[in-house]
Amino acid sequence: MNQTKYIFVTGGVTSSLGKGIIAASLAKLLQARGYRTTIQKFDPYINVDPGTLNPYEHGECYVTDDGAETDLDLGHYERFLNVPTSQANNVTTGRIYLSVIEKERRGEFLGKTVQVVPHITNEIKERMQLLGKSGDFDIVITEIGGTVGDIESLPYIESVRQLIWELGETNGIVIHLTLVPYLAAAGELKTKPTQHSVKTLMESGIKADILVCRTEHELSEDLRQKLALFCNVKKEAVIQSIDASTIYEVPNLMLEEGLDLVALRKLNLPKKTAPDLKNWNTFLSRLKHPKNTITIGLIGKYVELQDSYKSILEAFIHSGAANETKVIVVSVHSEFINKENAGEKLAHLDGILVAPGFGERGIEGKIETVRFARENKIPFFGICLGMQMAVIEYSRNVLGLKDANSTEMNPDTTNPVIDLMESQKSIKYKGGTMRLGAWNCQIKEATLAYSIYKNTNISERHRHRFEYNNTYFQRLEKAGLHASGINPDTGLVEIVELSNHPFFIGVQYHPEYKSTVANPHPIFVSFVAAIVKNRTNNK
Repeated sequence: MNQTKYIFVTGGVTSSLGKGIIAASLAKLLQARGYRTTIQKFDPYINVDPGTLNPYEHGECYVTDDGAETDLDLGHYERFLNVPTSQANNVTTGRIYLSVIEKERRGEFLGKTVQVVPHITNEIKERMQLLGKSGDFDIVITEIGGTVGDIESLPYIESVRQLIWELGETNGIVIHLTLVPYLAAAGELKTKPTQHSVKTLMESGIKADILVCRTEHELSEDLRQKLALFCNVKKEAVIQSIDASTIYEVPNLMLEEGLDLVALRKLNLPKKTAPDLKNWNTFLSRLKHPKNTITIGLIGKYVELQDSYKSILEAFIHSGAANETKVIVVSVHSEFINKENAGEKLAHLDGILVAPGFGERGIEGKIETVRFARENKIPFFGICLGMQMAVIEYSRNVLGLKDANSTEMNPDTTNPVIDLMESQKSIKYKGGTMRLGAWNCQIKEATLAYSIYKNTNISERHRHRFEYNNTYFQRLEKAGLHASGINPDTGLVEIVELSNHPFFIGVQYHPEYKSTVANPHPIFVSFVAAIVKNRTNNK
């Protein structure tokens, strides 16, 4: 079996420079050259996973097929590579320490004093090589969260140092991403922050093999030479990462800079074929040259932070390109919507998506939004909590159950049309205990859902505790809110829809998690197409 090669991506100067996008772009180029590539993320926070974090803290919690609650960067990995990730692709400090402590309690360290070196670093190295040892990948790219110099990141940086020493320098390389800021007062780019960042990395025993420089302006040849000299890298390994109009341009920008070729040379790997980016560039062309423009309202509770709904926003980019349509997403805070102002806030929208979320805040605004979309024939799409709000709204305003609610919002409601799953009622721990990962769904023929999927059996990813209450199934069905998708094992309703509407569907799962550049999700594609059609018909 060939030796798996490892690429480590570290960051310096500031957070949010785009390590995940650089990692995903490099992986895309290597994949396009014929290498089996995957990406993993090591996060330095002590939470076991992001599942218990508020979206305002860390953005969206991304969910994999096998039920891992992960960092949102894994969404980028899947969207770029069109390859599913798993539990093994995201590791946190909390998970590392939990594993080591459990081993200590079982007596696996033979009475030795448990220390950061070697016990924590050994655990990290083991996790870093887990995907490589599977035999499924030629190259494993590992993104190290945070920035070099952070106290939290030190065990990861030390583990990278040890692992490259153990593997040999042609089997493991480091890409360091830094900022080259432009000082308007001086009228020039400044390299000093990058020099200090590289120096900090070297003090940890690691030499950067490739330097990727985030910048708003082109790097001159003189500046590249200066960075190469002061940062101890070859000039060809100083890679410019200039601001792009969309993250999906970055693979092409990295191809122009030769990032993939430099990485392959450092790893002593052949170029193989030229990267095949034909389909990728077709998508980009459609994205940049739309024939239509529509406006969709994203009605949510965490709209102040766009990363809270990252996968939804990206799914609209994919589905917009598939329809040759520019999708303008307008965020509307559900907390400020009521019956009196719903028309003012929503009437101008071509389509409405009621987003996922947890807790009581902003719920009545979401319910009012569903009513407005239903009564005014505005194409509607509800995801997870959004689907539940559709069930509550219909129960209140069509069935006449005025106090219909979810027991998440009102435990004492006499009409709990949405209720806690039976299996959840005895659970005390919050982390990793929801209905998570991929679950099957059977779709009824001659329904909107069937026309979207063109299949009676699908699998989608979930993340929730509360469900459609089947006690109300017959009444809602008779009143016109049809359950068109049902889990075959539990009998739980997965999809609801209306037939006398341009487009009205609610899903209990999260379809946005499975939308990629290569395979835009069919619900998002159909939603955008229905909005374009509805808008054309109403002109």
